[in-house]
Order: sequence, then C-alpha cells, then structure tokens
Amino acid sequence: MRVRRSLLAAVGAAALALGLPTAASAAPGPVAAMNPCGFYETSSDAHYNHCTSDGSHVVIEVEVFGPNYERCVGPGDTWLGSADKIQGAYYVGRTC
Repeated sequence: MRVRRSLLAAVGAAALALGLPTAASAAPGPVAAMNPCGFYETSSDAHYNHCTSDGSHVVIEVEVFGPNYERCVGPGDTWLGSADKIQGAYYVGRTC
C-alpha cells in the first residue's frame, strides 16, 4: 500500500511538472465556470461579480420589485439576495 501511494504521488507530481491535467485540474470548478462578470443568477440566488485586477470598489444599482437601491461592491463575487427578489444589477459608472 505504501509503494502504491508513493507511485501515485510521483505520477501526480510528474503530471503537474509537465503541465498535464490531473484529476484536480482536469476541469474548471463550478465557481470558475459559472461566475460571469456582472450580474448573474443561480437557481436560487442573485450575485454581482466585479471582475477587476486593480482592487477597485464600484457602485452598482440593484433592481428589485420596488424602489431600486445602490450598493458598493468590492472585487469578486457579491451575493445580492434571493433570485426571486432581485431583477438585475448593473455598474452605474463610479467607484466607492
């Protein structure tokens, strides 16, 4: 058993060194594949993904059933609430 684990570890290390896909890297995870930039929904939740490399925070307008509201979001994914209550969200053109 110990020899088999060592062999598997060696094969995995060699695959990583050569840039070959491994079980852990063969396909992008659900987060990478499903989180587009800007507003998006899952089956139950609404999100805004601020794609930036400069660390900026931006103001978005969140569209809801009722008066819309503004929100400051940082880099990456922000949960906005239930998809049943959020109609959309968009960048309003300014930082915060």
